[in-house]
Amino acid sequence: MKKREFQQLKSKPKAELLSQLTALREKSWGLKKDLVAGKVKNVREIRVTKKDTAKILTILNNQHEPR
Repeated sequence: MKKREFQQLKSKPKAELLSQLTALREKSWGLKKDLVAGKVKNVREIRVTKKDTAKILTILNNQHEPR
């Protein structure tokens, strides 16, 4: 994920971020399962997926409403 893409994520609504987070988690789970089965050729994709998930979680945690 490039810096420009990260800036675009910040402007997205919370519902869209949550749906994207769910999709990334499912992809990560599938990649891990395929890795065990020996089907994954690009192991780096697992790391990239985890980092993208962390970035979305960071955005969601920083968007909390002030008290």
